[in-house]
Amino acid sequence: MHTVILVLVEVLIVIGISRIVGLGFKAIKQPLVIGEICAGIMLGPSLFGFIAPNLAASIFPPETMPFLNVLSQIGLIFFMFLIGLELNPKYLSGNLKTAILISNFSIIVPFASAFLLSFVLYPLVSANHVNFLAFGLFLGAAMSITAFPVLARIITENNLQGTRLGTLALTCAAVDDVTAWCILAVAIAVARHGRIDSQAIITIIESIVYIGFMFTVGRWFLKRLSRHHRRAGRLSQFLLAVIYMGVVSSALITEFIGIHLIFGAFLLGAVMPKDEALVRELATKTEDFVLIFLLPVFFAYSGLKTQIGLLNRPHLWLLCALILLVAIGGKFCGAYIAARISGIEKREASAIGWLMNTRGLTELIVLNIGLELGVITPLLFTMLVIMALVTTFMTSPLLEWTYPKRLIRLDVIEPEPELEPEPTPEIRELEINQYRILVPVANPSTQKGLLQLATAIAINNRQAAIIYPLSLIELEENYGFENTPSEANRLIAERRQKLEELINTLEPPITRSYIHPLIRISSNVARETAQIAEIEQPDLVLVGWHRPAFSNNRLGGRVGQILSTAPVDVAVFIDKGGERLESLLVPYSANIHDDLALIIALRMLLNRDTCMLQVLQVFTGNHVQDELSYELNTMIEQLPPNVRDRIQIKTVTSPEPMQAVVAVSEAVDLTIVGTSRVWGIERQTLGRYTDQLAIQCRSSLLITRRYSQVTSHLTSLLPTINHQQIISNA
Repeated sequence: MHTVILVLVEVLIVIGISRIVGLGFKAIKQPLVIGEICAGIMLGPSLFGFIAPNLAASIFPPETMPFLNVLSQIGLIFFMFLIGLELNPKYLSGNLKTAILISNFSIIVPFASAFLLSFVLYPLVSANHVNFLAFGLFLGAAMSITAFPVLARIITENNLQGTRLGTLALTCAAVDDVTAWCILAVAIAVARHGRIDSQAIITIIESIVYIGFMFTVGRWFLKRLSRHHRRAGRLSQFLLAVIYMGVVSSALITEFIGIHLIFGAFLLGAVMPKDEALVRELATKTEDFVLIFLLPVFFAYSGLKTQIGLLNRPHLWLLCALILLVAIGGKFCGAYIAARISGIEKREASAIGWLMNTRGLTELIVLNIGLELGVITPLLFTMLVIMALVTTFMTSPLLEWTYPKRLIRLDVIEPEPELEPEPTPEIRELEINQYRILVPVANPSTQKGLLQLATAIAINNRQAAIIYPLSLIELEENYGFENTPSEANRLIAERRQKLEELINTLEPPITRSYIHPLIRISSNVARETAQIAEIEQPDLVLVGWHRPAFSNNRLGGRVGQILSTAPVDVAVFIDKGGERLESLLVPYSANIHDDLALIIALRMLLNRDTCMLQVLQVFTGNHVQDELSYELNTMIEQLPPNVRDRIQIKTVTSPEPMQAVVAVSEAVDLTIVGTSRVWGIERQTLGRYTDQLAIQCRSSLLITRRYSQVTSHLTSLLPTINHQQIISNA
């Protein structure tokens, strides 16, 4: 087969496997990049080459390796440019003294630990020609680095960018990133010359001069390009070509100086003016091809050099465990001790320690440089790749364990509120008995009806109420530009403005004061909604229907997951037009989900004097008639006469109960029904629901799923109603 065709087949396989494995890792709350690195290792001798060596040799023959290497090097150059581009100076604006202390400790401690470890590893796993100093320096640099891009994404996904912990960790990682790259540059200069001789010193001096040149002349030129972009209002192909030529030129200069290509690309990105519009447009134009096409090739190329089979003796696995222990312990202890010295509490200091342990893709880049220079052997390369994967893999679960989501709310940095008068005992009691609805809003421009229904259920003049429109911004990738904390904050601000515009359209205006938006970044909307419901414990989750990508079932996909996992009562609203909510229909078949449907309808009846309710009981010919539950009968009896007069209980005999409901629904504004086989809405396996009635119902439809019979939507209203009724009768 022609070499070029074979390379294209390899790229096709690499991209496909990387995406599939990456999405699998994303499903278990791991960064996509970790899955893609594992995909590269799976394609190498560690798995594919072990299971089917002949097939692996025919798909990835040695003659294609130079082509993959060229593609991976180009990908690295532009990825490092993106890292530098995202390294915003404003990350260094918060608590810089504390961040520098923590960052320096989190580099010095692991660097010193790794250098000491090199005395053990050097005689066992190093190549004969490698100088000990170069080996020790490189191992120290590899152990002390933190992956700023992956850490930034973890902070964004956990909505920590607006917290004290998040801002401090970002500042520490930014300082760490710059310091570690400088250490690595020195290590490379020493490795290429074998020792610190005059030539190595000249290389270091030339590097410093070039850095100074880029931060003066280079920055001046790039500022002029930025001004040109602002005047033009767009990033033209000519301007993009000039910037790309600058990236490649800067990479070549650092290679000629004697450090590495990636430093020049990173440096150009770092000195690029952080004009918001320019950076966003440049990043989005660059990252898609780099992250989707070129970077997976780099992972595959690295995976083809990773040979876990080399760890074929117990003492080698013990050495690997020792490397892992030193890497984790050095980073964690350095960051934790410095954080405690700075007066940070234990839990927050631990969280910083785990975050600084993130190594990810940045570590893989460093290791490939070491292998390319011959400083580390394939055996040590494999051990350090395992260390990079483990330290990154453990970050998210350990962060969640150390710093759970319920504590994040207490750490959000907000402006000082204006002093308000002390609440009276009556107001305090109302706040304790507050009725709360969580309303996931996927699209603020189309879900006004959902918020109107929430206000109709929640708001009355007898009980305090609050409605939380929850807008989750789902980020598809784990290291795209939109995942950076600054860009995430911009997306949150945009979404908040859209929600405010939606809220301001609600009538009457007084209802707007009850609505308090919640906006979060999320990698999994259904899972995040269930977690927030567990933390906030609302009385009801009211969600709009959503048609999944691969199904017409309105109760599948995200909605099905929320119905299955949210630990509170859930109602799904299918809006079929019309803003009136005056005429309600509740088909009743005596199960707990229909009980919830009737309770919500009674609450709406209490809240609105003009609302009418029809309770429809449909019986088949040989069916024994069910009655309303004792609880519901008691509640209805407690209602004042002017509310009971607006309730009509109707019975119908029909062999097709659902069709009877469909016929009656034509004359009402809203049908409220529980999940039940009778109405063609029942829970199936794997969290899926059928939605027959949702399709055929003539009115808007609210489908209820009760989680617990302990939750009450009416009892806090009924004593007040009775008390007021007694007073009025007196």
